[in-house]
Amino acid sequence: MTDVVLSARPILERFSLKGRPALVTGAGQGIGRAFAHALGEAGASVAVVDLDGNLAQVVAGELAQKGIDAIAITADVTKVDQIQHMVDTVVNKWGKLTIAVNNAGVGNWMAAEEITEENWDFISNLNLRAVLFCAQAEGRVMLKAGYGKIINTASISGIIVNTPQKQTVYNTTKAGVIHLSKSLAAEWAPRGVRVNSISPGYTRTKLVDDLLAKPEGQAMLPAWLERTPQGQMVEVTDLQGAVVYLASEVSDSMTGHDLVIDGGYCTW
Repeated sequence: MTDVVLSARPILERFSLKGRPALVTGAGQGIGRAFAHALGEAGASVAVVDLDGNLAQVVAGELAQKGIDAIAITADVTKVDQIQHMVDTVVNKWGKLTIAVNNAGVGNWMAAEEITEENWDFISNLNLRAVLFCAQAEGRVMLKAGYGKIINTASISGIIVNTPQKQTVYNTTKAGVIHLSKSLAAEWAPRGVRVNSISPGYTRTKLVDDLLAKPEGQAMLPAWLERTPQGQMVEVTDLQGAVVYLASEVSDSMTGHDLVIDGGYCTW
């Protein structure tokens, strides 16, 4: 009995994203910026989407300097009409949308008894509601094509309860992103669209560094590192391989998965 025939194409070639247009929301800085660079370096054309159009333009310029086909799109992803415009812009530019990374989000530290309606609405609208409606608009294009990759940025905060900081709203929304991704994955798998999520651990970005510099944040980092087996924060570059893997054909049999990258934090 002979073994299954392996692909004639080398493995690194199957990681290539050449000919796969992508969009990344919240790509003007931090994790989203790192994702945009990774996808572009792997061969994708990239739409850099951000609420701040100036940041989007800067990142698109960075990609262009690397010879990557990139455009900047200004969009508020809490607005369904702007989401649709974002998707339409990509399809009009490149004729299709193959990869969508729904990364835009916001965090907060607030005691549960102090949460207001405004706080809940603001965070949940961006972190969860927007992910649904982005995926919906992206999915309609991909379902029609019979193929696509949707990757949602979740967090270890959707798996565990963070300490010592209090962030009930954020935790709840990120848990929702994980289950939303699984639900979409199950529904769309027979039609060729894969939906997965990435859950970063404590990741060094400018926004996180700014929070840690505040008086209430100075005790956080030692506590986080003490609970992390690797004893260090995740860098945005540590996340780049994951987004390329999930966007490429090598992960075509993976859907409904939450990929945790946390330096081992969730093992304890």
